[in-house]
Amino acid sequence: MPFDSAQPVIELSRLTVRFGTRPILKGLDARLYGTSIGLLGPNGAGKSTLIHTLLGMCPVAEGTAKVMGHDIRKEQRRIRSFVGYMPEGDAYIADMSAVAMVRMMGELSGLPPEAALERAHEVLFYVGLGEARYRRLGTFSQGMRQLAKLAQAVVHGPRLLILDEPTNGLDPAARTRMIRLIQQIRSSGKVHILLCSHLLADVEQICQEVVILKDGWLIADVDLDAQRRCDRRFLDVEVWDGADQFAGAMAGLGCTCSSSGQGRISMILPEGLHLQQVYQTIVDLDVPIRRLSYRTDSLEQIFLRAMESADGGL
Repeated sequence: MPFDSAQPVIELSRLTVRFGTRPILKGLDARLYGTSIGLLGPNGAGKSTLIHTLLGMCPVAEGTAKVMGHDIRKEQRRIRSFVGYMPEGDAYIADMSAVAMVRMMGELSGLPPEAALERAHEVLFYVGLGEARYRRLGTFSQGMRQLAKLAQAVVHGPRLLILDEPTNGLDPAARTRMIRLIQQIRSSGKVHILLCSHLLADVEQICQEVVILKDGWLIADVDLDAQRRCDRRFLDVEVWDGADQFAGAMAGLGCTCSSSGQGRISMILPEGLHLQQVYQTIVDLDVPIRRLSYRTDSLEQIFLRAMESADGGL
């Protein structure tokens, strides 16, 4: 089924969740359209609670949310039929074979038994567990268990795939393989992805849009594709003397400059300005440089700025 670009994948409307009297999610409002959405935040931010709430595992105190246009308070059975979920923790019966477990999850998601078995074989081969599909899950390595969890999440052909720390505990080679599998699923154009991970590099490789939570608040909703198109470049300079003169010269080259005192200057470099021109200006003005740092607008920088802004506003 083609994506409906006019309909949000996930819509949050004053979504509030409490555990007892303690608020965990605090009036979240967002409309998320990306085909691949990253969910970020420090420990205790409410990421897993948000996922569990979308899946109907946590009761809503106030507000609501919609998944593919379906209200989580009224249409939970319908939502579960088109959502695939790969949990962070292991959740399997150790004495079951991989194919039996994946088949069972397919049936629980609404597939007829024969179709579930056929699909179980297909997806286990797809994730690289075809030769091990009759082995007991209790004998699997960590990497194999993660692949089995991915297989059960996609066996029924979901429209939305929710992945909670999919590279958790994987060595570099296994992590690379998992990222490639998720990228292939995203590139198929048939599945939306919601990825929760504490590894910013994973999110940056997979996601178009990023939502950042802190202390139960939604503090940022970032279009990564738009950020990449901007391709902003930053230069932080600290000089011993002549800060005003240097900042004026850089502004003349088209840089946006701001000074924080004590010789510190932060600049956004315009498109077409090469670093060699900056170095030549330093030489021409004979500016004594104490420190110089060049960076692009990475997801790490976006995340850190969001954290700093939240500290000032929460």
